[in-house]
Amino acid sequence: MKLALLPWILMLLVTTPGPKSTAGAQSSCSLRCGEQDGLCSCHPTCSGLGTCCEDFLDYCLEISPTSGSMMGGKDFMVQHLEWPGSTDGVICRFKDSIETLGYIDNLTRVHCISPLLYESGHIPFTISLDNGRSFPRAGTWLAAHPYKVSESEKSQLVNETRWQYYGTSNTTGNLSLTWNTSVLPTPTVTIELWGYEETGKPYSEDWTAKWSYLYTLTGNTPNSGVFTFTPKPASPEHQKWKVGALRISSSKNYPGQQDVLALWTNDHALAWHLGDDFRADSVAWAREQCLAWEALEDQLPNFLTELPDCPCTLAQARADSGRFFTDYGCDIEQGSVCTYHPGAVHCVRSVQASPRYGSGQQCCYTAAGTQLLTSDSTSGSTPDRGHDWGAPPYRTPPRVPGMSHWLYDVISFYYCCLWAPECPRYMKRRPSSDCRTYRPPRLASAFGDPHFVTFDGTSFSFSGSGEYVLLEARLTDLRVQGQAEPGRMPNGTQARGTGLTSVAVQEGNSDVVEVRLAGNPQALEVLLNQKALSFTEQNWMDLKGMFLSVASEDKVSIMLSSGAGLEVSVQGPFLSVTVLLPEKFLTHTRGLLGTLNDNPKDDFTLRDEQVLPPDASDQQVFQFGANWAVPNTSSLFTYDSSFLVSKFLNQPKHDPNFIPLFFNELTLSQVEEVSGLCQNDRFCILDAISTGSVSVGNATRTALRLHQERLGSLQPVVSCGWLPPPSNGHKEGLKYLVNSTVRFSCHSGYSLVGSETSKCRADGTWSTPTPECQPGRSYTVLLSIIFGGLAIVALISIIYVLLHRRRKNNMAMWSSQP
Repeated sequence: MKLALLPWILMLLVTTPGPKSTAGAQSSCSLRCGEQDGLCSCHPTCSGLGTCCEDFLDYCLEISPTSGSMMGGKDFMVQHLEWPGSTDGVICRFKDSIETLGYIDNLTRVHCISPLLYESGHIPFTISLDNGRSFPRAGTWLAAHPYKVSESEKSQLVNETRWQYYGTSNTTGNLSLTWNTSVLPTPTVTIELWGYEETGKPYSEDWTAKWSYLYTLTGNTPNSGVFTFTPKPASPEHQKWKVGALRISSSKNYPGQQDVLALWTNDHALAWHLGDDFRADSVAWAREQCLAWEALEDQLPNFLTELPDCPCTLAQARADSGRFFTDYGCDIEQGSVCTYHPGAVHCVRSVQASPRYGSGQQCCYTAAGTQLLTSDSTSGSTPDRGHDWGAPPYRTPPRVPGMSHWLYDVISFYYCCLWAPECPRYMKRRPSSDCRTYRPPRLASAFGDPHFVTFDGTSFSFSGSGEYVLLEARLTDLRVQGQAEPGRMPNGTQARGTGLTSVAVQEGNSDVVEVRLAGNPQALEVLLNQKALSFTEQNWMDLKGMFLSVASEDKVSIMLSSGAGLEVSVQGPFLSVTVLLPEKFLTHTRGLLGTLNDNPKDDFTLRDEQVLPPDASDQQVFQFGANWAVPNTSSLFTYDSSFLVSKFLNQPKHDPNFIPLFFNELTLSQVEEVSGLCQNDRFCILDAISTGSVSVGNATRTALRLHQERLGSLQPVVSCGWLPPPSNGHKEGLKYLVNSTVRFSCHSGYSLVGSETSKCRADGTWSTPTPECQPGRSYTVLLSIIFGGLAIVALISIIYVLLHRRRKNNMAMWSSQP
């Protein structure tokens, strides 16, 4: 989405609040949300510029809450819109096709109910107040993965494990669920079971996903917040559903009524509703299901070949944030509660689903930081035919967030591993990836005054004032831009140094995300396509061409579809930005973060391909930076205030009048004054002097240290790959990285043929192959027999000698008698 300059100029011709609504569509925002042309603006930036149409908030809707589970059933209210007059009916239309009934409350406020969806992300909606004759009002609803919404928004299965093991050995009795009664303002509720299935030929156009109402557990039950029952086997026609969820709604609704105010439980294995055959012999039943899954799985395409290899170490996995992200089911930051992977302390998932099959990679690690593989343990990480987080365009199998993963990867784990002892069958078809082909991403950073460390390791300072190209990559049309402003001295005057105050990114035709400093004290503000986002409800968002995560108020992570990643954080008074690029970007980058080609000598490459020498002076490097000013026609930034308009939009993209303080201008006394406090760090010294603040210098030094630590975590590690134990034997050692040693031994009755140890060498090969354990007496047994035999022979010899001496003594005594 390239921003043309002309619409900005037209919009900014109006610098006071726009004209009041008069006759003519161009003075109203009806059916015009997002547009900038006309007598007044309906664009998100109009509020800050004072150019909005008078009815902007009546038609371009703001809602509360802004998000909810993709399972639907959540009530949200339209803010700033009151409808006191009569209405033929409120209809809320999502994605131009899914309609739900809204209502007007006793305070004349308009409400909608979110629908059941098969996707996550921002969902556009429109509202009709005339029973569907027109839909002039528009807004956006954020649908979230069910496991990424607050627990208070869901009904809770009490002892969820018991629910999912019900009917197996020693698991009987009552089950209970609870819910927040304030969410359902009704005296009585109905609790229903809904089942999920995907039907049709896999990977064909008729492969469809569907939630279906199955039956009612209880109706007209008091809305007490708790329900307890004794499960009975479902009727035969319902037992084909193995995965589902319970829905609690008002008893006024008819059974199975779609898209009503409701609370849902988590999706789960429906052990509790299965038939008498399951309860009579759950192991035999589950084994049969496991074998059926195995047969189906062997007919489906091999999705493993297009998955990325796992990082070799936990440090790599946590540092490679463009391609891998924490698995919420095993998070070291949340106490390492790893239900499905005992023995692991942390797991990550590949952020992007595989391009053809929509599959996902999972990588789990031990406390020692090494991979946990299914070849060694059933606790190992398992890849997924259906990515847990889904994959664009969603809606169709196996790309439905959460649910496709349940059908193809989770319920089969119950069949084979949890309900029956057939786990080797599952692990054979969900083997862990080792890391032999893993290549860490390349790292570059900008921080402080600002200072840059390029992908090839060149360090330099460029204190320009304006908007600059941090990175361009034609390979995927990736653009990262930075906006820099002069800092302030302690007395309030302008400093001779600048810093990043905003960073914007777009890849191809993806959404545009901008992260900028805002407020005092400074915090991060995130804009999506020039509209500010709120993270009070969700800290993870599925966007077009990227994912967005806000772990804290001062850090934003952006994960692009190419595998590139950005992290933007607050360091002192400025922004710090880190960019990670997979190796496929090699030779495809340019801009202030350098030319990624393992050659630091050409990092100062200008737009016209001329290259400054590596030892260029500070003044020459300043001209290099100015050369990478953003062209007006390709700016990604938002200009939604008079300051931004006057400072950046209506000015040259590089301010030629701002002359920074260069390091070679510093006097010896200036350097000596702060070098001790900065521990002789060159960047810290320059920032402390240019801003008059040692704290700014130390913030820069901290940012550089964090860059160096991450760079250390991303160093390549040699792996020799998994080494199997010998048949009829076992091995000691589950680490397969360089200099690791694995030891072998045999079971009783077998002898080892080959080396007892093997060491991972620097060339990625094992020093010796896995030895064999051959039938026969082991060396220990043979030695025992040999030495035992020798001991018996020796004992017999001693006895013989003693008896022989005694006999001789007796003969001598007899011969001396008279």
